[in-house]
Amino acid sequence: MRFAIVVSRFNENVTAGLLQGALKFLGEKKSTTSAKDVFYAAGAFELPLIAKALAKKKKYQGVICLGCVVKGDTMHFEFISLAATMGILQAGLESEKPVSFGVLTTLTEEQAVLRSRKDAANKGIEAAAACWETANLLKKL
Repeated sequence: MRFAIVVSRFNENVTAGLLQGALKFLGEKKSTTSAKDVFYAAGAFELPLIAKALAKKKKYQGVICLGCVVKGDTMHFEFISLAATMGILQAGLESEKPVSFGVLTTLTEEQAVLRSRKDAANKGIEAAAACWETANLLKKL
């Protein structure tokens, strides 16, 4: 199976780790996903639109969205987190393909870094696994 991966450039020190986790998981599953299937969005807010466009393509069995929003001093965190969450959900429902949510929404940068390291706690691995598992189930339905 082949998956598209959409990665937010914002908080790139964290999202790069999420991407490595997702690619590691897909490699272990013998996915045909490669570097040419990775697309970059400006930030988490832009992930849903790109994910929806990619989900419409027949060559992909699903889309993995990776991003990071860290709470600051304003309401911006809440608006961006909610918009990304609902938009990614909507992209999956409208395309009828799995579009997984690998967007960290943390209170501190330290929390985000812990969730993007090269270990089992990497949330990029979890997002890829969720997309993979859902795509496999949909093939059986």
